Amino acid sequence: MATLKDAAARKPILATIRLIVPAGTARPAPPVGPALGFYRLNLMAFCKDFNARTQKYKADTPMQVTLTAYKDSTFEFVVKSPSVSWFLKKAAGIETASSRPGHNAVSSLTLRHVYEIAKLKQSDPFCKHMSMEALCKSIIGTANSMGIEIVRDL
Repeated sequence: MATLKDAAARKPILATIRLIVPAGTARPAPPVGPALGFYRLNLMAFCKDFNARTQKYKADTPMQVTLTAYKDSTFEFVVKSPSVSWFLKKAAGIETASSRPGHNAVSSLTLRHVYEIAKLKQSDPFCKHMSMEALCKSIIGTANSMGIEIVRDL
């Protein structure tokens, strides 16, 4: 149970904003500008901090951002790794998934690819509690729903 001191120290939240921004290329233009400008947040501070945090990724990697805006015009944000579907498309070398998953196999990947994607996703703050086996099963399910076949060896 939170104490009275903890409750007084919390800032009132204005909004929670979810964005997908390319790594290292955040600018105060759409989609970032209108989303943050509506809540009168400092666009340049967000762009500089986001670009500094994502400089280790390749440019144009879509990063998921969850930004919490407070009523005093301050903010905090969490950068998540790209989606599993993006990793699967890159590993398979395809642009789009199958229009009929389960009927048409667009590509095939090995279990090694799945394991590598799971290792990358395990560093995500919301996936740390999941075991490697659970992450791999989730990735295999996503691959099946995209029409990507998972095999032991190619």
